[in-house]
Amino acid sequence: MEQTAPLNYADRGPGLTRGVRAFRARMARKRLRVVPWQGDSRVALVCPTRVDRSPTSADIRLCLEALQERGVDDAVTPALNRFEAEPFLQAGFRLYERLHLLALDLNAPSMAEPSQAGWRSIGSPDPACTFTAGKSWHDNKVLDVDAKAFRDFWRFDSLALNDAKIATPTRRYRIAKLDGRIVGYAITGRAGTRGYLQRLAVDPEVQGRGIGSELVADSCRWLTNRGVQQSLVNTQETNHGALALYERLGFRHEPNGLVVLKWDRGG
Repeated sequence: MEQTAPLNYADRGPGLTRGVRAFRARMARKRLRVVPWQGDSRVALVCPTRVDRSPTSADIRLCLEALQERGVDDAVTPALNRFEAEPFLQAGFRLYERLHLLALDLNAPSMAEPSQAGWRSIGSPDPACTFTAGKSWHDNKVLDVDAKAFRDFWRFDSLALNDAKIATPTRRYRIAKLDGRIVGYAITGRAGTRGYLQRLAVDPEVQGRGIGSELVADSCRWLTNRGVQQSLVNTQETNHGALALYERLGFRHEPNGLVVLKWDRGG
């Protein structure tokens, strides 16, 4: 997906920048949230606004009509389960990529013995690595790590990073530093008794040194201390390294995975 210039709300050219306030107000009355994808005003990220109020296919078609009026060429969805995906498919979206959905039961009997629980038995990562709370002034360096860890389509921009931070009522933002340089980060969220590893990224140059494992373990400890019973994470089917890490730490595949869908003007 070719990128254009970053989003600029003063721009009056085609795309989501044109009449952005009126467009968002119109969508707010529906069951969809629409924002530029990775800062590209010609590509829209179309999201359900609430898990308990799914959009209909008619809602989505109206949204696509409005996008076309603004010269938007493409639209993508976040990761959706099969029920959430159905109205998007009916409205003309098609499959772009499948994701694994994995879960870890933090209260399972096997979690009681460190020798049997992957995340509990993690040894010390590289002793030169330090872990601390992430702050807003770390975001630019965190995004640099994210860009190295993920291919173009999956990379976060500042908007996506902020969305991950505020996606749940409470969250934990941790960074890993090696020789004073940020080399990894994790965002964990909690909603009731369920937890979510929203994002995990480690600079490929330092992978294999226990940094990712420690960030996952920190996430699990934080959730457990807050009474969370289950942690969920998703990853692309092609991300074999991340999948191996989660499986080694005790995560198990859920029966149904997730999908990302795509729409384009010519489709």
